[in-house]
Amino acid sequence: MKSLFKTTAAALAMTVAANAAHADNIVEIAAADDRFSTLVAAVSAAGLADTLSGPGPFTVYAPVNDAFDALPDGTVETLLKPENKGKLTDVLLYHVDDRKLTAGMIPRGSNYFKPALTSARLCITAGTDGVKIADSTGDMANVIIADIMADNGVIHVIDKVLLPGARPACH
Repeated sequence: MKSLFKTTAAALAMTVAANAAHADNIVEIAAADDRFSTLVAAVSAAGLADTLSGPGPFTVYAPVNDAFDALPDGTVETLLKPENKGKLTDVLLYHVDDRKLTAGMIPRGSNYFKPALTSARLCITAGTDGVKIADSTGDMANVIIADIMADNGVIHVIDKVLLPGARPACH
């Protein structure tokens, strides 16, 4: 009986270790979490699911559904229309960095970061009260969950949809 227990325990430990060694990619993690259903729909509509499922590395500042709900009425529906795919793609690429940046890698203070939407900049501020991101509106998104590790990068959950435009002030 002891031998059977040891064999079963060893098999279970190997299974757990194998599963722990495989993290899902960014799109798989987002698709499995109901808080990101609007983001996943937008990524699919923009044709970016394959890219963000690729090898990366990526850092995604992922707005929760409540962040999309806070946009003016009709904004999400308008962006999801096929004729607005370019605008939607720009908004989504504003949320992606082509590096793997954990929260600990963001330097203290306020610094400009270049997202995948290369014509724009984000101002990311790291301090004792957490990480905040300023977009072109000057409003701040808060990182509410940092460092969700994926096999192709990292996700930082934010409470606001970042909107591209003029370079945000960074102080």
